[in-house]
Amino acid sequence: MKSYRTENIRNVSIIGHSGSGKTTLIESILYYTKNIDRMGKIEEGNTISDYNIEEKNRGISISTSIVPCEWNNVKVNFIDTPGYFDFIGETLEGIKASDISMIVVSSVSGMQVGVEKDWDYVNKYKLPRAFYINKLDRDNSKFKKTLESLKEYFGMSIVPVQYPIGEGENFKGVINVISRKARIFNPDKNIMEEADIPENLVSKVDECNNMIVEAVAENDEILLEKYFDEGKLSNEEIYSGLIKGCSSGDICPVMCGSALTGIGMQTLMEDIVECFPSPNLTEGIKAKYKDEEYINVKIDENEPFSAFVFKTIVDPFVGKLSLFKVISGKIKEDSLVYNANKNKNEKISSILFLRGKEQIKTSEIIAGDIGAVAKLQYTSTGDTLTDNSRCLEFQPIEFPEPMMPMAIIAKSNNDEDKISTGINKILQEDITLKVSRDIENAETIIWGIGETHIDVLASKLKNKFGIEVILETPKVPYRETIKKSIEVQGKYKKQSGGHGQYGDVKIRFEPRLDGDDLEFIDKIVGGVVPKQYIPSVEKGLIESMKKGVLAGYPVIRLKATLYDGSYHSVDSSDMAFKVAASMAYKKGLNMSEPVLLEPIMHVEVLSPEEYMGDIIGDINKKRGRVLGMIPEGKIQKVICEIPQAEIFNYTNDLKSITQGRGTFSMKFEKYEEVPDLEAEKIINSAKEVNKTI
Repeated sequence: MKSYRTENIRNVSIIGHSGSGKTTLIESILYYTKNIDRMGKIEEGNTISDYNIEEKNRGISISTSIVPCEWNNVKVNFIDTPGYFDFIGETLEGIKASDISMIVVSSVSGMQVGVEKDWDYVNKYKLPRAFYINKLDRDNSKFKKTLESLKEYFGMSIVPVQYPIGEGENFKGVINVISRKARIFNPDKNIMEEADIPENLVSKVDECNNMIVEAVAENDEILLEKYFDEGKLSNEEIYSGLIKGCSSGDICPVMCGSALTGIGMQTLMEDIVECFPSPNLTEGIKAKYKDEEYINVKIDENEPFSAFVFKTIVDPFVGKLSLFKVISGKIKEDSLVYNANKNKNEKISSILFLRGKEQIKTSEIIAGDIGAVAKLQYTSTGDTLTDNSRCLEFQPIEFPEPMMPMAIIAKSNNDEDKISTGINKILQEDITLKVSRDIENAETIIWGIGETHIDVLASKLKNKFGIEVILETPKVPYRETIKKSIEVQGKYKKQSGGHGQYGDVKIRFEPRLDGDDLEFIDKIVGGVVPKQYIPSVEKGLIESMKKGVLAGYPVIRLKATLYDGSYHSVDSSDMAFKVAASMAYKKGLNMSEPVLLEPIMHVEVLSPEEYMGDIIGDINKKRGRVLGMIPEGKIQKVICEIPQAEIFNYTNDLKSITQGRGTFSMKFEKYEEVPDLEAEKIINSAKEVNKTI
């Protein structure tokens, strides 16, 4: 694969709802532009972009992959992204690497939640965008209805630069609205042939052409003046205006066709090259110099070298592969670059172009292009690589926080040590996974975006590292406390020949209202308990509080006042007073109305207004309480508190309630008393577990 100049490159992320045909579209483009000899199929597991074993087994895209297509002396880097929201981190990496996102929409399903979400993410990065209306060969395909719904929902200059000839079983071609060039499929020759625009579509093409001209003119004063003077624009002026309008985000072109049959692929590639901006014509990428504010930095091959690492792939045999986009200058093999985030130099040996899993060696990669380098020592996703003379950092990708926890346990005890190594390698690839250690319950907790996300992690551990794991709902970190004050004595006396053991304490136990840790107060008068033994009394209580009297959970919010006791001049010891304190603890807590506490989470839910009733009803079912509601545009924010025990599966619950449109965040808020009925179940369950230990 040869090296291309910046103006001859297009970086296009293919995004959209799961099942809209993104992977098939890229495969079809490659085949009909003669970049591959045979068109792969998802069900056969042989597409260029879905190449790893997880994708083949599940029949869905899981990772972002780079698929360059060379056509008419232009290189189009297609970036295939997953449609499942569980893998949104991969999609965001693909968006960050691209100069325009093409949102694939099914003409059968129309507007789906994935389209809405992807539009929002593209908007957040202020990235140019286009639509591709797919599956026009299917029964019940509706091009006009889909186009109108896009215009109505997104409310900007959405203009069709292509128009279909027929729909469903009658779909046979696509018209380029600007060049007025029609191509119709010839089934006998299995090729697309140029043809005249069907008479019944001439007026529709005129209408679409006028829409494009008006949108272009409104976005450019020079073109607007010419349009007013002459009433028309040349094709070159229209394409130039489209590129400018796309780059600024003011115009969104719409293409159409059928990825499965390949109808429209040549017309699509023409418009990708003519309508989409090359990297040097975009707004650029946000970066900052040292501690300054972020500014837009243009993509320019004449500036010193800089690149943004947008993705990491870890292979247990090959090692780490860092995928990057060159922002300025060029990178050459056998060179030294500077990692601005880590303040380290990195040695670049060989550099690569990628086509799916295929690695193609090259001597240099120019600004605007995408490549990869193996085995960088310090570099990770989000880092900036530069020439030493250009000290800047690119704005990192903002990933959503994972909200679904699962405990992960090795099936074999022999794999316990290996599991953390495997997880850490996968975490290098997937920034949206988090890991934590629950020391109290001896559990490793994996946090993911959703159930499928975590399930794929488990599969990767097995397939990449040979580690089989079990996934379980995490244990809830319950606590115990008391509601009533009590005074008790703990007396430990043991005589068995020689020195005995003697410790005697009187302690007042009370609920503590201003903190969770033990509040220990020494009120001893007259040396009835010698000073050297008082720390042992406190230690005995602290150790005892690790286990409560109801269900064995740690005790919090306890105040203990040592006010009396006695000692023996020979038999008393630190150990004796620790034991006496623990005896007083057990007696006192049983008499002080012990209660079970549960963690309460502060939860904020974002969802369209139409789902509010069901969301609030579900919060109530989860023993939660709504604290308030705040409107945020078309979205409502619900602020509430929900017991942690009820929220482990909330990712799936909210997805079901809102058809995937809702999101939430949560953090620990406080501990509260568990209702009697729930507490009884928890205590009985804990007692059964303790019997088996």
